Amino acid sequence: MSLILYDIIMHLDTHLLALVHDYGMWVYAILFVIIFAETGLVVTPFLPGDTLLFVAGTLCGLGALQLEWLIPLLILATFGGDNTNYWIGRTLGLRLFARGGGRFIRREYLEKTRAFYEKHGGKTIIFARFLPIIRTFAPFVAGLGLMRYRLFVLFSALGGTLWIASLTLAGYFFGNIPVVKNNLTLIVVVIVVISFVPAIRQFIQHRKQSAP
Repeated sequence: MSLILYDIIMHLDTHLLALVHDYGMWVYAILFVIIFAETGLVVTPFLPGDTLLFVAGTLCGLGALQLEWLIPLLILATFGGDNTNYWIGRTLGLRLFARGGGRFIRREYLEKTRAFYEKHGGKTIIFARFLPIIRTFAPFVAGLGLMRYRLFVLFSALGGTLWIASLTLAGYFFGNIPVVKNNLTLIVVVIVVISFVPAIRQFIQHRKQSAP
């Protein structure tokens, strides 16, 4: 399974182009489902997000996909995924404590999470968009911590639009430059590495602060 996923991510341009040839317009539905699941289901944080958007933008530059259809569709997918994830977290949190499930998640932790999102919620939701894995869990935790829904919707829409538009347009404008096109696998690796840098830095800082 891991080898298959690795192959798909490292050769995403080949796989996506093959899907366009094999399924035509249905590729838009496939991309919609992938982006929705990557942001909306806590069990699928491993799905390609940043790299998929960049490669999809590259194919738009080639004329294989239509940019004016792709961007609005994927913004809708990520917004829908975010909101699904939020309500799963919120429903789960309420049911958990209604049934006395504090053995797994203590109430004070939930209150701290809620206070954190009240103070930093907007920028957390936006920044999480550009962090693999974290963007899958951020809306779930926001719902679990009972972040105000109006605030969540506002920043979810803003963050989702920035994420989809920036990476798709980057692929559209730069993906077909010869040096990029001829080294697309390397570019994909660089995107993956760069996207994980903030999370790694945050982990190191947390470890330093926790050290005696």
